[in-house]
Amino acid sequence: METKDRQMLFEGLVVDIEQMDVRIGHKGWHTFQVVRHPGGVGVVPLHDDGTVTLIRQLRPSVDATLLEIPAGRLDPGEEPASCGLRELVEETGLSADSLESMGAILTSPGVFDEVIHLFLGTDLRQGEADPEHYEDIETVRLPLEEALRMAADGRIRDAKTIIALFRVNAMRP
Repeated sequence: METKDRQMLFEGLVVDIEQMDVRIGHKGWHTFQVVRHPGGVGVVPLHDDGTVTLIRQLRPSVDATLLEIPAGRLDPGEEPASCGLRELVEETGLSADSLESMGAILTSPGVFDEVIHLFLGTDLRQGEADPEHYEDIETVRLPLEEALRMAADGRIRDAKTIIALFRVNAMRP
């Protein structure tokens, strides 16, 4: 990709916004703005009895409380699996002895460079949650089949959660 005139328009707490001109084949140069994000991780904690633990939390950006998989932002240089294990404990109190990659997703590649790495967490042990000081999180444990119905019918609206649940379902024998 050929670019020119790159400039950072905004540097924020979570995201930055970069503007650049990009050559689009024979169509010439066009200006793009890209939201830069450090990336994140989401984990589906699947219990031995076939239930999953999701979290319910306020998302001010959409003025709603959403049901989601435990997830969080990568720290600089942090390995996705380490981030997943950390976020799982922080948000649910669960520790996973087994963490299996389910690949990565691009959340909105027309505007964001964010990559979310998805994992399946199994062999779970319950401990104490330790959420960030600004997080008010409720854990919700339900059968995977119910979570899949909720993802299919729109009761679960978070994209990473929908994709992760369907990937877990596709992995099952």
